[in-house]
Amino acid sequence: MDQLSATFAALADPTRRAILARLTGGEASVTALAEPFDMSMPAISKHLKVLERAGLIARSREAQWRPCHLEPGPLKEVADWIEHYREFWEQSFDRLDAYLRELKKKEKKHGRKQRKQ
Repeated sequence: MDQLSATFAALADPTRRAILARLTGGEASVTALAEPFDMSMPAISKHLKVLERAGLIARSREAQWRPCHLEPGPLKEVADWIEHYREFWEQSFDRLDAYLRELKKKEKKHGRKQRKQ
C-alpha cells in the first residue's frame, strides 16, 4: 500500500483521528491516550499500531514510559494532495462566477426583466 493510501486508511477511523488530535498538543502515554475512550487497552494498542504503520505517530522509550508523538510528514502529503483539488474547485467557481457576470451583462444590455420568484 502506498503512503497516501495508508494515511487515508488510518484517518478513516474516528478514534484514530481523535488520538491524532490529542497528540497535536504534545506527546502522551498510551494510558493517557486511552482515557477518553470506552475501549480496552488492546483495542487502543491496535489503533496505535495502525497509526504507527501509517507513519502518523512514533513511540519513543523513556525508562518504562513509552510516549507517543505525532509525525506530521504523512499529513503534509495529504494536505498537498488535497490542495490540488482545492485549486481545481476554486478555478471552477471562478469560471462559474465569470459566466454569471456575463449573463447579467447580457440581460442588462437586452433590457430583460428578471422574473420574481
